[in-house]
Amino acid sequence: MSECRVIDPLVTPYVDGELVDGDRRLVDAHLLKCPPCHSRVAAERAVRDALCARRRELAAKHAPPALRAVCARLCGHSSTDRHSAAPPDARSGQTTRNAARARGLFAALTPRLVPFALAASLVVIVGGAFVYQMTDASATVMTAELVADHTKCFALNALLGTHQTATAVEAAMLGGFGWSVHLPQNPSDAGLELVGERPCLYGEGTIAHVMYRHNGQPVSLFMLPKTARAEQFVEVLGHQAKIWCAGNRTLVLIAREPRRNVEKLAEFVQASLH
Repeated sequence: MSECRVIDPLVTPYVDGELVDGDRRLVDAHLLKCPPCHSRVAAERAVRDALCARRRELAAKHAPPALRAVCARLCGHSSTDRHSAAPPDARSGQTTRNAARARGLFAALTPRLVPFALAASLVVIVGGAFVYQMTDASATVMTAELVADHTKCFALNALLGTHQTATAVEAAMLGGFGWSVHLPQNPSDAGLELVGERPCLYGEGTIAHVMYRHNGQPVSLFMLPKTARAEQFVEVLGHQAKIWCAGNRTLVLIAREPRRNVEKLAEFVQASLH
């Protein structure tokens, strides 16, 4: 842990290729024996590559005011758009520099959280309106955003220690979304234990997030209102996701388990959820 703290401030410049040889060799040696830091570096590199690949689109899109305020706070700027008059190339460079600062801030605030979920969250925050538009067209982008929510909500639940009954979750679904949903009556038949429900922000609205544990491991069932997705299976950010449609809702079951396990859990939920 102490060595991880020494490495911590070097990670972002390491990913950006800005370290001197001695520091770079120090990080290289540490990554060989520390899987969490290795995963964090992989996540930051994935974020950097995604931002570089979409640089022109990110610079051209304009995020909603509320999202711009979040980005400004992350980067330590005023919420006023001071770059609106800058030429496209200058805005692109600033986007990359701001992303690097945001990555560093995320690492400083939450160094031990699951790094791939943080990467997904950062792509959503920095990408802004571009990512929101992409979720409509890409099941992979949608799933990446849900994986971030999956990890965030379970981390919060671990801190708060909340636990809800099926009756309480069903009542929350009815009150919050107007859905008369009946959860599986015997989840233990599939090795599932109900944890609870949380509404999550998604795009311009909210979605329902029902949390389970499968043999102790986190499993999420997301319900997206007024959407229709083709049934498919997606692997993203180290998680497996089964996507299907029921009525005017899209359901997504996510877990960091082998695909066959997630397929079986999805089949159980599909047969039981009504």
